[in-house]
Amino acid sequence: SYKPWAKGVKPLFAHEAHQFLRHSSRIRTLNIKSEYPHLLSAIPAEACVFPRLKSLSFSTTYLNLFLPRMLHRRHLLSVDEGLQSFVTRCIALEHLCIYTPLSDDDGSTANELSFLSDRIHWCTRLVTLSCPMLDWAAWKHLSCLPTLLELKIDQGCIDPPSLPKQDIVNLSFLNITSLSFRQLFDAADFITVMQHSQFPSLKEFEFEAHFLSSEEAEQLFHALSCCNAYRTLEEITIISYDNDSIGPEYDEFLTPIPHLLCFTQLRTLKLISEKFHIYLDNDMLLQAMSSWPHIRTLEIKESDPPSEVTLRGLFTALGPCPQLHTLRFPVNLATIDIDPDTEPIQHTSLRSLDLEKSKLQIASAAAVRSRTMVQTGLLIRFSAVRSMVLAPARTRPENGSRF
Repeated sequence: SYKPWAKGVKPLFAHEAHQFLRHSSRIRTLNIKSEYPHLLSAIPAEACVFPRLKSLSFSTTYLNLFLPRMLHRRHLLSVDEGLQSFVTRCIALEHLCIYTPLSDDDGSTANELSFLSDRIHWCTRLVTLSCPMLDWAAWKHLSCLPTLLELKIDQGCIDPPSLPKQDIVNLSFLNITSLSFRQLFDAADFITVMQHSQFPSLKEFEFEAHFLSSEEAEQLFHALSCCNAYRTLEEITIISYDNDSIGPEYDEFLTPIPHLLCFTQLRTLKLISEKFHIYLDNDMLLQAMSSWPHIRTLEIKESDPPSEVTLRGLFTALGPCPQLHTLRFPVNLATIDIDPDTEPIQHTSLRSLDLEKSKLQIASAAAVRSRTMVQTGLLIRFSAVRSMVLAPARTRPENGSRF
């Protein structure tokens, strides 16, 4: 069985601590992952033991050991009352990253998160913040910070405390450029925050949920389209993992694309769903590409998708997006509706083309010829492509070819 290396080891002796402190003024980064930091208990609990320390990874239980006024970056392994002393002394804190347990067996996590929200008010110069979910008061405080540019929220536990509906306020985060919600087991509160927030400077948005209903997904897409980032948003990543373990399978369609047409500066769009079908047809694809002239990466990944996009629709939609670099989504190849000899279309910027999930029947000789024609046509049109995957969704050629 695993035994922590530090268990049973005695703390530093006084002379060892003295030798350690001789070099403390030169330390910029300190990363202590041990579960037994009592080894350093001989170090004096003074505010400037490490006067030039800018990066620290440590448990908050022992934060009183490392509280220099010049600290700009701190990574916390957990949340506890040590945070109070930390934030009151480190007013100039710019980068804060807090990790929390994945479970809440005794209810302690809820108390810790409540304490964290209260202590966040002491941080007035934050530039980047990564932490668990906060209460409405903390969200309001963060919205008033002109220095805050990057915000990452990890749910951290399966049963987190919910945001009281009576405390809902409308927020405006004027300078945030990057917003990320990750490892979500219950997305409702995070969607509520989006519905009541404005992000006029937002450039990057990430949303990663383990469980997401179709209703919540549509609410998220609508909230994102209304967050006042239509002039700035460049990257969107939305991921919904498999949810079959807690409910029946759904044969439902999501329609995110119409909600996202307003983002005219979009460079990257990644939509990944292990449960729902993401609806896309020829007309919608052409409208999207016409709305996103700067698009470089478009990835739509779903399980066993019934695509409505044909090859003709694909080729037609590529015209308005000359900067497209990576394209990955299913195409309906059951019917070949183009002639590669009479309808030449070139696209010189495309480097990666992935149609692996596309429906392509290869049982008959005619279908094999069709596949060859598709492959040849794609290579003619996309001479700059360095990576191309064209294979049926369920069956691959016996010779192992990717085409």
